[in-house]
Amino acid sequence: MVPGGFGDRGIEGKILAAQYARQQKIPYFGICLGMQIATIEYARNVCGMKEANSTEFDKATKHPVICLQEEQKGIEDMGATMRLGSSESILFAGTKASDLYNNVDRILERHRHRYEFNSDYQDRLQEAGLVISCVSANEGLVEIVELPNHPFYIGAQFHPEFQSKPNHPHPLFAGFIAAALERSQRN
Repeated sequence: MVPGGFGDRGIEGKILAAQYARQQKIPYFGICLGMQIATIEYARNVCGMKEANSTEFDKATKHPVICLQEEQKGIEDMGATMRLGSSESILFAGTKASDLYNNVDRILERHRHRYEFNSDYQDRLQEAGLVISCVSANEGLVEIVELPNHPFYIGAQFHPEFQSKPNHPHPLFAGFIAAALERSQRN
């Protein structure tokens, strides 16, 4: 699991961890920054965009697959200007994420971030096999990415930990733990 965070400390190691999990079929769950890491790794190592990155880490990257939200550009005082709070999203049927949410078509999830999946790269990443399984209802922003032929490889832009409880785990956490248990029982 790669949780949310910010800054460039340890990013390349996290990208290597995502690559290893993808290639070795080890369950991977990326939250916020962790979803962005999975996207960068996929762009670099599957799509051949070796210089893919987030503009948070490299403002001059040739392939900004993750970039500052449009409404964040030009803001000097970072205070409480990020995407915060609950947002409705559309889940796409036939995806692992949809299955984990019991096939509902809309979900409400909480956000806390400034950087997003760059929609300019959406087609290229999808053509290479990355599945976009959820988008925000109003803006069409990518909320969940996944790999269909992997035991569990999901990245969520939002923060499911904000809605998870010990006696009622968030569906994505429950799915990740189930996949990890299944893998450990096979080995």
